[in-house]
Amino acid sequence: MFIQTETTPNPATLKFLPGKIVLEEGTAEFRDATEAQAASPLAARLFTVPGVTGVFFGYDFITVTKDNADWQHLKPAILGNIMEHFMSGQPIMAGGALGGEESDEGEFYDEGDEAIVATIKELLATRVRPAVAQDGGDITFKGYRDGRVYLNMKGACSGCPSSTATLKHGVQNLLRHFVPEVQEVEAVM
Repeated sequence: MFIQTETTPNPATLKFLPGKIVLEEGTAEFRDATEAQAASPLAARLFTVPGVTGVFFGYDFITVTKDNADWQHLKPAILGNIMEHFMSGQPIMAGGALGGEESDEGEFYDEGDEAIVATIKELLATRVRPAVAQDGGDITFKGYRDGRVYLNMKGACSGCPSSTATLKHGVQNLLRHFVPEVQEVEAVM
């Protein structure tokens, strides 16, 4: 098994490409070992590597976020754990736990803005999310109110130094172009 690695705009995050499907649908993000232990054997295994602080699964990639540790020390252990996991035949997610799109639960917007929100979600799905996935992350819709779009940044995007530029110059300009009602874009947790 050959696993490729790619850098991301976030120096604390590295993208691993195992050459296999990681999650058939949606994404999954883990920010601590306890959360990972309950939901994903692979994420739990990756959190055993000292210095790993986050794991994100996309369709065909895994991004791993680290603390102050050096990649040259972490990378061999991470690659070994990913390879061992795929060779073991264990599932990526624990039984019943599925990677999934952010549910609509927790989203907020006024009923009268449904058409605007539908257009925003369509633009995110077709133009923004594929580009962000190239960098090992994801952006999902959280809400819309008074011309302001609220987005949740995950994976390599979460905590990335260039994420503000991505939001303000990329996503905000795109949404403003196609949806004149959009005035501003903000990241939320």
